[in-house]
Amino acid sequence: MNPEKMRDTYGKLMYMLMDASEPEIQELLEFNCIRPLRTVYTLLEGAGALALLDDPLLDCATAEIHASGVPRHEVQRRIKAKERAREVLARRHRSATLSEDDVLRCLYSISDNNTYLLFNRDPVDKMIGYLEAHFSPKKAEPGASLAIQGGSQGARLTHSHERQYTYVLQSLTLWREISHEMFKLWYMADADMLHPSNYYRLQNTGQGLQRVQAAPGVGRAMHAILARCQRRLGGWVGSSVVHLGDHNVPNALLFIDKYTQVPRILGPLVLVLEALPTLCRDRAVRAYVEAVHGSVAGCRGAVLLDFFRHAFDGSGADNFFDAGSCIDGRLTSAWNWCSKLEKKEYAHVFALAGFTSFDGDFK
Repeated sequence: MNPEKMRDTYGKLMYMLMDASEPEIQELLEFNCIRPLRTVYTLLEGAGALALLDDPLLDCATAEIHASGVPRHEVQRRIKAKERAREVLARRHRSATLSEDDVLRCLYSISDNNTYLLFNRDPVDKMIGYLEAHFSPKKAEPGASLAIQGGSQGARLTHSHERQYTYVLQSLTLWREISHEMFKLWYMADADMLHPSNYYRLQNTGQGLQRVQAAPGVGRAMHAILARCQRRLGGWVGSSVVHLGDHNVPNALLFIDKYTQVPRILGPLVLVLEALPTLCRDRAVRAYVEAVHGSVAGCRGAVLLDFFRHAFDGSGADNFFDAGSCIDGRLTSAWNWCSKLEKKEYAHVFALAGFTSFDGDFK
């Protein structure tokens, strides 16, 4: 069951299974409701078919096909090549213990992960690209300073342009790596929540009565991701505290739900930025954009400047432990920026581009 696609149902199921794993409940049920998750690897390992994962055709059979900006005939050619690769792999790796349908199920599962990365990791990559293309890491260009001052315009942090650039790049890189590892984190979240010796306690966290439970597997994975980001970027600006099993992020389920919001924030933002040139082909829209922002590039720059400053300014809570510069506080600030979009000077541009909400659809 996909936590991102079935948010309410997934949460209810996990809480029900948490209770069903209690010894007293199992004694009443007389059976165990929980069994290990079945992955592509465990299925192939059990069938002695791990060679499938090293087959040169695997990439072609599971690759996500990008249709944007590609001629239709080329898209069709890639689709047919992908279908042929799947058929070849199914015939090549079938056996007495692994049917063609099982092989195809494994290929579809791997393809699902690649599709998830396209819609969830790629928006983060694009925002990193916008940051690097429009702003200098060392020196602020005229009218493009990322510097923020605590107490000004809701900011709780004080950063120079250079420090804020680094802070934003680090935050986006971390989000990118979390999105890249999300299937692994989902797996570990399930294991943490349903471990028979990992009990929870009901606690009023300030956001209602929550199940507060340790998440050791997810915690280790998060610290490994954080360490990888720190090595790649050569240091860290701000706090490196990861909230898990406390009043901020009570359990692994809330952690998963928190970080599945990243593409819900960045996806619509990227769509608006990419739609601007096409939108401004309409003379009336272009006239409006030029009257307010000077040019299409000026409008895009205004959105990016405001987002990179105030979606990463430590706002969104009344203390530095809950927001500020900690790992989870960075996302809290981004949520806070989203809540104020309707008051922004460029809000009408978002509406013209078809934006409805950060938790809805583009029509």
